[in-house]
Amino acid sequence: MRRFQALIEANKSGKNSGIYAICSAHPWVLEASIRYAKQENTLLLIEATANQVNQFGGYTGMRPADFIAKVEEMADELGFDKQLLIFGGDHLGPVCWTSENSQAAMAKACDLVAEYVKAGFKKVHLDASMPCADDPDALSDDIVAERAALLCQTAEAAAIATFGSSDIVYVIGTEVPPPGGADEQIDSLQPTSQVAAQETLACHRELFANKGLADAWQRVVAMVVQPGVEFDNTQVFDYKPNEASALKDFIRTVDRIAFEAHSTDYQTAGAYQSLVADHFAILKVGPELTFALREGLFALHHIEKQLLPYVHSQFIEVVDEVMLAEPTSWQRFYHGESQQLRFLRQFSFSDRIRYYWHQDAVQKALATMLDNLAQQTLSLPLISQYFPELYQQVRRGEIERDAKALVIAKIQRVVARYSNACFAMEKAS
Repeated sequence: MRRFQALIEANKSGKNSGIYAICSAHPWVLEASIRYAKQENTLLLIEATANQVNQFGGYTGMRPADFIAKVEEMADELGFDKQLLIFGGDHLGPVCWTSENSQAAMAKACDLVAEYVKAGFKKVHLDASMPCADDPDALSDDIVAERAALLCQTAEAAAIATFGSSDIVYVIGTEVPPPGGADEQIDSLQPTSQVAAQETLACHRELFANKGLADAWQRVVAMVVQPGVEFDNTQVFDYKPNEASALKDFIRTVDRIAFEAHSTDYQTAGAYQSLVADHFAILKVGPELTFALREGLFALHHIEKQLLPYVHSQFIEVVDEVMLAEPTSWQRFYHGESQQLRFLRQFSFSDRIRYYWHQDAVQKALATMLDNLAQQTLSLPLISQYFPELYQQVRRGEIERDAKALVIAKIQRVVARYSNACFAMEKAS
C-alpha cells in the first residue's frame, strides 16, 4: 500500500496526484479498466460495495474472496501485474441490514468487514451513517464515529489474525447519497460545510483514540465529503471550485488526510483536474462506466438491426422486458407515466439497468447479438454512425473492427478522463 499512500502524500503536498476507484463488478468494465491501466502502467483501484459483494453473496452472488479471485484471474489472463492492483471495500457497514435493530445490523456489518479484510481488501471505507430500525431518523456524529471505530477494531483484528499485522488504509465520512445513487431528482446541491467536515474528523479522531486505534488512525488516508458534484436521472451538477474553497482550505490544515469524492461520474475532464488539485485525491466512478457499456451495447443492437433487419436479437426489447418483470432495482428511483418510465429505464444517468445485465434472458440475447455480429462485417459507415467518437481510431487500426472491442474502447474513454487527472504527474515523468 506504500505506493498508494505516496499518491495521497503527493496530493497533500500540492502535486497533481491522485487515484480513481473503479466501482463495478461487470466483467467488460473490469476488462476495459485492467487493459487501460496496463497500457498506462498505473495503479488500479477496484472497489466492491457492501450490497454488491458481502458474506451472503450480495446482488452479484459473490463473497469478498470470490470478487478478488475473479479480478485477479482476469488480470492474469490480460497480463496485468497484480502488484499494481488494489482492492477497496465501499460503504462497509450496516447498509444492507438497516431494517434490523442496530445491534444485529452492526454484528453483520462486523462480519462483513472481517471477511473483506481476510480476503485481501486493503482499502476500507467505514460507513456507519445509516440509521437502523431502532435508531432515530438521523444519527449523531458521535454514534456514527463510535460504530465506525467498532468496524475498524474488527478490521484490525482480522488483518492481524490473518496476516500477522495490518496495513489496511481507511476512509471515514459519509456525506453522500445512499449507495446506488440518489433516489429522486435533485433540485439543488451544497458542498459539505467546513464546520461539518471539522466535526466529522474530530469525532472520529477522538473515538479512534478512545478505542485504542491510534495506529489505525495513522492509516486513515481520506474522508468523504460532498464537493458539490452529483447526478440524478437526467442532469449533472458540475464541480465549482469556488464553492468548495472552504473545504480545500480546511483539508490543507490536516496532516496525511485528503478527501474522497463519490458520485463524480459524468464530470468533465477539467473538473477532474480541478478536483484533484483541490485535494479530492480519490475519485469514485461507477454508473458512468456501465452507462458507457449500455450505450455501446445499444449501439451494437442498432448496427445489428441494420445488418439483419428481420432476424436480430431484440436485445433492447429483451432488457426492458426483464426490467418490467422484476422492477425492484429501479422502481423507487424512477417516476412518471409509462413513456417516461421507459425512457428512464433505458437512458437514466443513474443507470439502474446495470443491475440486470447478469439476468439469463439478457445474457442469452447478448450472446445472440454478438454471434450475429461476428458473422457480419462491421462496415465503416455503420461504425461512424453508431460509434462516431471511435471512428478515427478504427480507421487508424488502433481499435479492431469487432463488437466487443468497440464497447471496451467506449468504456476506456471514461477511464481515460480519470486517469489523465489522477496520474498526470506519473505520465509526464
